[in-house]
Amino acid sequence: MKKLLFALALACSLQVAYAQKPDADMQKGVDKALVASKDAKKGAKPATWMNLGKAYWAAYTNPTTSMSTGIDKATFALMNKEKPVSVTNVTIQGANFEKQELSHVNVYFNEAGVLAIVEVTHPSVPGDLLGEAAAAYVKAFELGAKDKDVDPKLQEVVNGYYNDAFTAYQLGDMAKASDLFKGAADWSAVAPCSVRNDDAAYNCAFTALAVKNYDRAMEYYNKCLERGFTSEGNIYAALSECSLAKADTLAAKNYLATGLTQFPDNASILTSLINLYLTTNEDPKKIVELLDEAKKAMPDNASLYYVEGNILAGVKDYEAAQAAYDKALVIDPKYDMAYYGMANIALKKGEDIVDQMNALDVRDYKKYDELSAKLTEVYIGALVPFEQCYNVSTNPDVKAACADFLKRLNFQLRGVDPKYKEAYEKWEAVLNGAQ
Repeated sequence: MKKLLFALALACSLQVAYAQKPDADMQKGVDKALVASKDAKKGAKPATWMNLGKAYWAAYTNPTTSMSTGIDKATFALMNKEKPVSVTNVTIQGANFEKQELSHVNVYFNEAGVLAIVEVTHPSVPGDLLGEAAAAYVKAFELGAKDKDVDPKLQEVVNGYYNDAFTAYQLGDMAKASDLFKGAADWSAVAPCSVRNDDAAYNCAFTALAVKNYDRAMEYYNKCLERGFTSEGNIYAALSECSLAKADTLAAKNYLATGLTQFPDNASILTSLINLYLTTNEDPKKIVELLDEAKKAMPDNASLYYVEGNILAGVKDYEAAQAAYDKALVIDPKYDMAYYGMANIALKKGEDIVDQMNALDVRDYKKYDELSAKLTEVYIGALVPFEQCYNVSTNPDVKAACADFLKRLNFQLRGVDPKYKEAYEKWEAVLNGAQ
């Protein structure tokens, strides 16, 4: 998958265990509460609908009652007398688990023998129990039930949806995960629920995109934008991806252009924009024009010129890219990424020279030597900006990247002058110290 699921964590402690009551009892409880809700007199009372919601909730939790994930296999066996139908070893997202199939649930123990995942396979009562419970609670509220009574019940339902969605995601069922995240997002936005689950809306869209449900992905990504959540601009790139899948190139460009002006440092947006322009045979330099409005609004934003430099470097207009990075440093002389961009120009020039060298006839020694000398000059030219970036940066990842490049460049240059061998040893020590 292209991105990690955002803020994906259990909303509450997941309670799990084999069913404590017969399914028939659960069905009787739901049926009795349903009959009461359809009675003209009883159906007008909030308590009737609260009881119906509780009956559905009891049926939902029945297969997974009284026990928490995190217990070891031996404790689980003591607390649950049912013998597994089967025991198999499975791999889930690169991790190994022992899977035990029981009558109502599949339980997954990690390599440490700890219960990590519980999957309900046989609900005590069929149907969307969480949705039915939520609908009953909302009906009770509409009939006059107090916020303080209904709100926690709705939050309970939302957490149930969210936890089930997380389980489906862990097990690789993205379509089911999206449906369940949708349930959590939708019901958390219904009165009187006081805690809206915006993570669920994002995760709904994210998992929908994974299964190419573009309409749903766009709907819920846009809900996130309406609520002011952008995932640092990544949602614009995702909406562009959806638009392209629906053959709407103009919308894709507009999403990326909007995202770029708000998040000029977002690499995903920038890469998508450049690729889009290249795919449509348009000049990627046109993207620079999209930055003009942002520059007018934020004339002191050095990162806008850094983005411009990256675009120009991407189309090999190195002189113009250098000028853009220079402008960024005029605004902020300690802007580490501008120095990084300058060094990157040298590396790109080096790549071009290497390509030329590889394309030569093996007998063309003279041209090879000329290009080799140019390559040496380019590598030497990259040292200063990488060192400047390292010196001014406060970002450990940026400093580590600079140190790694400096180590490798000086290694390549070690035969040119002894000072480069010394520099290589210096940066190798820096990296080892960082590790």
